[in-house]
This record gives sequence, C-alpha cells and structure tokens, in this order.
Amino acid sequence: DNIDVAGLPTTGGALALEHSVLDRDADLVGRLRSAGAVVLGKTNLTELANFMTEGMPSGYSSLGGQVLNPYDVSRSPCGSSSGSGAAAALGLSTVTVGTETDGSIICPSDAQSLVGVKPTLGLVSGGGILPIATSQDCAGPMTRTVEDAVLLLAVMSGRDLQPVADALRGARLVLP
Repeated sequence: DNIDVAGLPTTGGALALEHSVLDRDADLVGRLRSAGAVVLGKTNLTELANFMTEGMPSGYSSLGGQVLNPYDVSRSPCGSSSGSGAAAALGLSTVTVGTETDGSIICPSDAQSLVGVKPTLGLVSGGGILPIATSQDCAGPMTRTVEDAVLLLAVMSGRDLQPVADALRGARLVLP
C-alpha cells in the first residue's frame, strides 16, 4: 500500500472522478459568468464532504493532497471547502464559493478569518453540484468582506440583495 503525506492510503491508480469533465457549467457558475466573473480555477476540497472515513483530516483529498491553513499551518483549515477558504484568505481570489452539508462553508470561514454564508436551502440553484444530501447541501460565498459576500450571494441567487447590503452598511458585528 502507498501512504501519502497525511498518513492515509492512496489508491495507487486512477481516481473515479479524476478525469471527469462536465459538458456544461453548474447553474451558479453560469450566473457568475453572465455577471462578468472570471473563474480562476477549482480548489482542493475534502473528498465527498468528509463522509469517506472518520479519520480523514479536513481539507484532504487523495488527488490534491492536504489544504493548509494559511494563518497557521499547524492548525486545521477546517471543513470540506477549506481550499476555497485558503484561496480567499491568501487573496488569490477576491471571492470564492464553497458548498456545505454541515459546516463546510462556516467552519473554514471561521478558521481562516473569512465571511462565510450558508444560504437558505434552495436560494442558490444546486444544478450541476454533486451533493451528499439534497436536503442539506447548498453553495455559498466565502469572502474577506461582508459586502463581497452580499454581492456574491446576490449574483449566485439571482436576487436583488441591495437592501441587505444597505442595512449592513455601518453595522458593527461582535462575536464572543
């Protein structure tokens, strides 16, 4: 058996979705492109929302390896969308998108000092996203500012969220 740097066994062969290329963008990617967004790439994520094994570290995939927390590499990047979190935290992209079943946007956002939003289920189309649970999974913004999160969510959902942005302007948020 081959063992990788995270101490987990590797497949030693091709991975099931390694060369999979869809014939169209996910619905939310189409919305982003229509709004003028430039898609820079796909970040690493925890395989299948970390439902593969109890011992898999957050941010690990056998194809991409281990995502590191850019603020402290000894700390977990947290959550399966930790690659999107690391890209935003490092400033590699102004905004990123994560998908969440249970903590995959919120956890890496907390661990990497970001604004993460898990939208109400159905607000953002799930078309073209491989879910773990259609009753829970949704895509949401992961950004460095509240304003960017509101703007990204507006485009992703196709709704006018300007009243929300206006209400947040000047607001002070406090976390214990």
